[in-house]
Amino acid sequence: MTATHTAHAPSTKQHWAAGLTAFAAVMLTITGLLAIFRGIMAIAQDDVFVNTRNYVFQFDLTGWGWVHLALGVVAVIVGMGLFRMSTWARVAGVGIAGLVIIANFLSLPYYPVWSVVVIAASGFIIWALCVGREDFYGP
Repeated sequence: MTATHTAHAPSTKQHWAAGLTAFAAVMLTITGLLAIFRGIMAIAQDDVFVNTRNYVFQFDLTGWGWVHLALGVVAVIVGMGLFRMSTWARVAGVGIAGLVIIANFLSLPYYPVWSVVVIAASGFIIWALCVGREDFYGP
């Protein structure tokens, strides 16, 4: 006598959760790569960015370059963890996307349009990671 195991078909909610997590993983990885490039640009050549006068949050652009570079590296690592559907990566992804939003808000006067685009993308990442619940992944 053999036992037969029936496989449960994934529900629509499970497909949506997996899709949203994959979306967040791709977006976080892309956002991280762009932050790495932005950081390298700011570190290598400060005159790429426009300096504004009388801005409340004035920072050295080389320092901002290091901040963006570090956030970008961590975002890419967390994005890779999201592809494996890791719980630590979901939590860290929300945190890193939040830090990316803050960093881009503070560098708004230097690159306004790009900062708004990255803020919007990070908002979608946070939304995707918070909407897809982990209990949807199981059978």
